[in-house]
Amino acid sequence: MTALVGLDVGTTGVKALALSPDGEVLATATRVYELSTPRPGWAEQAPEDWWRAAEAALAEVAAGRDVAGIGLSGQMHGLVVLDDAGRVIRPAILWNDQRTARECAEIEDRVGLERLLALTGNRALTGFTAPKLLWLRHHEPEAYARIARVMLPKDYVRLRLTGEWAIDASDASGTLLLDVAERRWSDEVLDALELPRHWLPPVLESPERAGETCARDTVSPGTPVAAGAGDQPAAAVGVGATAPGRLSVVLGTSGVVLAPLPAYAHDAEARVHAFCHAVPRTWQVMGVMLSAAGSLRWLHDLVAPDVPFDRLVEEADAWKPGADGLLFLPYLAGERTPHADPEARGAFVGLELRHDRGALVRAVLEGVAFGLRDSLDLLRELGVETRVARASGGGARSRRWLGIVASVLGLPLELTDSEEGSALGAALLGGVAGGIFADVADAVERCVRIGDTIEPDPSQLALYAELHAGYQALYPALREVRLRR
Repeated sequence: MTALVGLDVGTTGVKALALSPDGEVLATATRVYELSTPRPGWAEQAPEDWWRAAEAALAEVAAGRDVAGIGLSGQMHGLVVLDDAGRVIRPAILWNDQRTARECAEIEDRVGLERLLALTGNRALTGFTAPKLLWLRHHEPEAYARIARVMLPKDYVRLRLTGEWAIDASDASGTLLLDVAERRWSDEVLDALELPRHWLPPVLESPERAGETCARDTVSPGTPVAAGAGDQPAAAVGVGATAPGRLSVVLGTSGVVLAPLPAYAHDAEARVHAFCHAVPRTWQVMGVMLSAAGSLRWLHDLVAPDVPFDRLVEEADAWKPGADGLLFLPYLAGERTPHADPEARGAFVGLELRHDRGALVRAVLEGVAFGLRDSLDLLRELGVETRVARASGGGARSRRWLGIVASVLGLPLELTDSEEGSALGAALLGGVAGGIFADVADAVERCVRIGDTIEPDPSQLALYAELHAGYQALYPALREVRLRR
């Protein structure tokens, strides 16, 4: 049976998916690995762990199938450095690593904030790749001196799978080294930071063939492998958010509101990210909140570790919208959108003696929805127009939560038949590279199907708009308290 395979190199593990040419999920497999935190605020992984996990997951889903194409997606921003013999120099520094505050300030000083925004669509954030390179130069000069190649996590897996060194434009957008409008490395930024261009791989479009599999037992040698995409652009492909007017809302550990754009545009205040999309000649603007479903997991693990998530969420039904004045600010790990503030912190505000666990749950569900609404409002300031959004991520399994999100956003939320997200999008890109689909639009048309639609509750729209205004007042007030300490 002909199959397309997607490999998603995530933060906690690799997920592999086999897809039929008409969109049926034939098999999935997951292999997990460890996250290393050798110091407070650090996050590292061994690239070899990604490869072993990817190879095992690929073997499982490819067994007995004629694989026509492979696509990759993965955690963005992570820094992998190799020497001139192709050996990994040190553990990869990941997207959620926070060690580079000094380097971010240095980048904005060297390039100039206004010019950096114009070229890359983003300000320097600790998670991005470029600050990590400067950190190596400052703190590990011996490792820095050995660098011959720089790549991102999924691209290391492709290197091992095909022997080819490449990157796609969507993932390259998260390095802070790409001229996002032109979809090529920025000589201006590289010169300002004194980084050699020859360290960086060729930039391809996501569905473009980036190589072919080497001889191995898992799949036939010569199987086409697509350039692939970062996890969020790949997830947008997986739900069909590939053209202007289609919005992707992701309720994962982090929360994302992503809109495709027909031309490059960026927020002058850098409150949202501007990247290349996984679709050629298309861009995307994206708001990211760091603790979406992660906020609910935090509450669950803290107050109800033995209670199933769905039963815990049911307890919110005992409280009306607003939980009688209880608000939750979901900045448990700092924030990106709308406040690029790694020192932002979460809070419950308005607690009373009668508030119970269900009230806390209700406040968390609504607080995350308000954070997503912040992103949607910023996207609209950039000209994004949409009447419907497509929801995905682990939190999207809760119809209750989706009902709250739909009412806060004021948009219907469509659910696709498959919940596989980034791995599915990667498989579709692999299908284009393998000649099964003419292009990404053809892949989406043939394989992405809409199931349920969650409508906003008209009776709650005005109330949630009022509550959202109160929510927006919390950050500046609490920031003022923090600065006075």
